[in-house]
Amino acid sequence: MHINYNWLQPAMLRGMLRGIEKESLRIDANGHLAQTPHPVALGSALTHENITTDYSESLLELITPALPSVPEVLANLTHIHQFVYANLPAGEQLWPLSMPCLLNTADAQIPLAQYGSANVAKLKTLYRKGLGLRYGRRMQTIAGIHYNLSFPADMFAEWQQALQDPQPAQAFIDQRYFALIRNVKRLAPMVMTLLGASPVVCACFLQDRAHHLQPFGQSGSLYLPKATTLRMGKLGYQNSVQQGLTVSYNQLSQYCDDIAKAISTAHPAFVAMGVDDSEGNPQQINGNLLQVENEFYALVRPKQITQLLESPTQALRKRGVLYVELRMVDIDPTSPIGLQSQHAYFLEVFTLYALLLDSPLLTDVEQAMLDSNHSLTVDQGQDMQLCLQTVAGEVALGNFIQQHLTAMQGAAALLDAAYATTAYSASLQLMTSRVNNPATLPAQVVLGEVAKVGCFALYGKGLAADFASQVQAMALSPAIANSFVQKAQFSLAKQADIEAKSEQPFAEFLQRYR
Repeated sequence: MHINYNWLQPAMLRGMLRGIEKESLRIDANGHLAQTPHPVALGSALTHENITTDYSESLLELITPALPSVPEVLANLTHIHQFVYANLPAGEQLWPLSMPCLLNTADAQIPLAQYGSANVAKLKTLYRKGLGLRYGRRMQTIAGIHYNLSFPADMFAEWQQALQDPQPAQAFIDQRYFALIRNVKRLAPMVMTLLGASPVVCACFLQDRAHHLQPFGQSGSLYLPKATTLRMGKLGYQNSVQQGLTVSYNQLSQYCDDIAKAISTAHPAFVAMGVDDSEGNPQQINGNLLQVENEFYALVRPKQITQLLESPTQALRKRGVLYVELRMVDIDPTSPIGLQSQHAYFLEVFTLYALLLDSPLLTDVEQAMLDSNHSLTVDQGQDMQLCLQTVAGEVALGNFIQQHLTAMQGAAALLDAAYATTAYSASLQLMTSRVNNPATLPAQVVLGEVAKVGCFALYGKGLAADFASQVQAMALSPAIANSFVQKAQFSLAKQADIEAKSEQPFAEFLQRYR
């Protein structure tokens, strides 16, 4: 795990950018999933750049721009929360956990996100209808944090020069980002153990569904005593259909080819469901393994900004990787905005380390090991003696994490120097203390708090009230508040402009799309 840092100077890291996407369910005064429409005061979910919805009309997605420091991106996320709380319907709050709030008996009570009358808007809702048909709407109420990071082009140029690598600059960058992604997959048990905060769920989430969880007392909650992040397990987004997908992370072109194949390959079970219902109304975009690229639930994704009518992989093929999206981060129940600063600093050290660490190509044998490690860590990751499989042999989870935390110190020192802080090194100290004292792991803390109040739903409802009070007590400057009002109005006008344009009937649009 030795890394040569000689070529890398702290100043090269100052051009890093980070952005956060944070999902949050809206809940009513009783702690149930809100049934109200997306608040008009927040703007258009179709066109707003900072406030939209994910699967459900009740599942907000709050998006920061890409910003040059951790304090700036967390401040921006805080401002978005302040504006949202100020414009929620009376009695509503944001659910503060990854696993969902109280859900009604009927799946239909989980409302699909609505984006308006334009064909592109109807297609977005149809995609969500298809997800509900395929996986159940309950699974789609899970929320999380996506932490997006990019590294400066100048840094890659210095690195390429140090290696005397003759390939085109973007090809080198793509190669390095895919190496990072492979290492994130190898190191994922660290993040799931150290940051995982979803070891328990409300029994309503698993209604009429087979599962392997245990009752948590007499509370109507279900859990596993050593679980870390059930959100990332087979009860969440790691479903059996997608586990059968083969997507290579060894190079960009193969990755794009594999995603394209999944979008064009029929899946018998999905075909049998019917792309249209018995009355001829569309109920999924197609019967293929993936309806669209974003249906592929990955731990980490290579990303490029898409242009009009361009798919994510088309953007990657044309312009290469711009940033990576870390997708295995649970909502932090100790923070009113879902992410505390120590965790953000740690994620940046982790990602820089994954970029710089040697990263052999993934073989099928190693991928099978990683899949096994992932499942074990989800269910048993609080056990530091848990045995992980690596190409170098078996290793205890605690030793695995500690070895890499030690090796990360060089990356943390570089980031500290780049940003004139000690926060990056301090984040590693915090994570080391969690390894040494598993009782302080977020998942174990959550179990303790749920035990105190007796029920997962009551725990979440109490936190939601506390966080609402905290955020509403913060003063949002008039200038920032006004900027959000203007963004909301602009987004509504933009949606209206889209809808005013003449379009073919949706049935014809969908037929061509299919």
